[in-house]
Amino acid sequence: MNTNKNIVTLLALFTIALVLGQEKEDIGTETVTVVKPYAPSVSDAFKIKTQPVIEDSIALQKKPIKYSIFSVPVASTFTPAKAKASTVKKTPPPRLYNSYAAVGLGNYNNALVNFYTSREIGRDENLLDIGLDHHSSRGDINSTPLETDFYHTDLDVTFTKRDRDYDYGVGLDLGHQLYNWYGLQSGVYTQEEVDAINEQQNYFSAGANAYINVEDSFFKNADLKLNRFWDHLKSAENSAALSAAIELPITTEMVTIKGRVDYVGGEFANASLNSTDNDEGIAYGQLIAGINPSFLVLRDELTLKLGANFVYGMDLERSNGSFYIYPAVTASYRIMEDQVIAYGGIEGDLQQNSYKTLVAQNPYVSPTLEIQPTDMQYHAHLGLKGQLLSNFGYNFKAYYKAENRKPLFLLNPENSNRSDEGYAYGNSFQVFYDDVKTIGAFGEINVDVNRNFSLGINAEYNHYNTETDNPAWNLPQIQASVFMDYQISDNWFAGANLFYVGEREDLQAVATAGLFPNEFPSTQVTLDSFFDANAHLGYRFNEQLSVFAKFSNLSNKNYQRWSNFYVQGFQALAGISYKFDF
Repeated sequence: MNTNKNIVTLLALFTIALVLGQEKEDIGTETVTVVKPYAPSVSDAFKIKTQPVIEDSIALQKKPIKYSIFSVPVASTFTPAKAKASTVKKTPPPRLYNSYAAVGLGNYNNALVNFYTSREIGRDENLLDIGLDHHSSRGDINSTPLETDFYHTDLDVTFTKRDRDYDYGVGLDLGHQLYNWYGLQSGVYTQEEVDAINEQQNYFSAGANAYINVEDSFFKNADLKLNRFWDHLKSAENSAALSAAIELPITTEMVTIKGRVDYVGGEFANASLNSTDNDEGIAYGQLIAGINPSFLVLRDELTLKLGANFVYGMDLERSNGSFYIYPAVTASYRIMEDQVIAYGGIEGDLQQNSYKTLVAQNPYVSPTLEIQPTDMQYHAHLGLKGQLLSNFGYNFKAYYKAENRKPLFLLNPENSNRSDEGYAYGNSFQVFYDDVKTIGAFGEINVDVNRNFSLGINAEYNHYNTETDNPAWNLPQIQASVFMDYQISDNWFAGANLFYVGEREDLQAVATAGLFPNEFPSTQVTLDSFFDANAHLGYRFNEQLSVFAKFSNLSNKNYQRWSNFYVQGFQALAGISYKFDF
């Protein structure tokens, strides 16, 4: 109680003293004048020039600490295996050799020789290629009393140079062919008449060629071919062909202009066998000049080529010429990328024929031919092609062709008035020109069963309509073939080729003085269809050395390839091939 009283008394005294003090002090008023406002800057701040050093005698010093591991041995039988990186087995690239040689021998005295070499010249990409091919037979065929030998030898030498912007090449080719007109009718001639026949014919050729291809230039390419072709019966032919192409861009499209000049001229020392008198030879000369502008249009899946072919053809012997205009339109459309591609077109051209090209189709022609170009008015075609699977490809098309002066091979008439000529016994062929319209269809399938086995099948059907109402002489309506290749193992390989040719029509006639050729006594003959099968088998000892065997006419049928020209029966040929660096 006393305590509370004391506290109250002290508070009262303190309040009275505070009031009295305020009443006695008077601080008054003063005026302060600011001369310049204070504007601090960085230079006014105190800067520490150096890191201060602390000097303290009682500062604690850190002692270094050392660590150690107390290892205790432990008994163990485990031994870790060393890890090895997994490697991919690399297949070494095949070594390429610059030379190849093969030789083979078989029944009918058949012989085969092949040689090829390619050599680099200098440091640039200059190549000199040399190739030699020879195939011959000296066997007899029982169906004919005449000799049936044949030889076929070709030598090619080519020099090529490749650069970044262009490449060019020049070449020389030489050839020799020997054939016999052995297609006599059975039982028609006596042995004395047969012995008097000189049935042998030799063909020779010598040619030169040159080409150039240019990149990144409006001038694209040019090609020149020169050739002389002759036989040992005083027939000779010269030919020259020059072609070139340029490309000109127009907006986003490309215009291509191709031009060509093609000349063929020669003479035969003997008159046609349709004449009973061999009083004069046959001379010919054909000149063709043409220009082919085309416009290429690319639109997504569509490729369209629009063009025309302007050609002038002149018969130099008769001094007359004609001007032709042909269509040149092709198109393709990808319906399903590469699986289904539709294509078609309509094209035409004036095609040059020559003694050399006709001999290549039928070596048993007589040296008494009339050479004319073929006026292919148009060739219209429409088809589908593609690759349904990675290993399955196909191509099917239908077409219609109209050709004027199409060369057809027809038997020469038997001409007894010219018995001193070995081809005048109805055992040689003439060229019969006819206007032919053809409706046809073609189909082809290619299958790669696996990496080691491939198979192909194709077939063609043609229906012919001629201006003369004659059959299309020696042209089959149906042709088909099957081919296959099989890599049996790393060393063994094999293959086969089977083909079928349908019936053909020909005409056997007898030349008669005073009658026109279409009035000669004649008999139309039908050549049977034939089937042939060929096969080959080989074994590789190593990358360089191989042996092979070829089998022909496995069915052993002596069918007629041409009228009265029977083929050899079963043929077997074995040989060896070797690759090397030369």
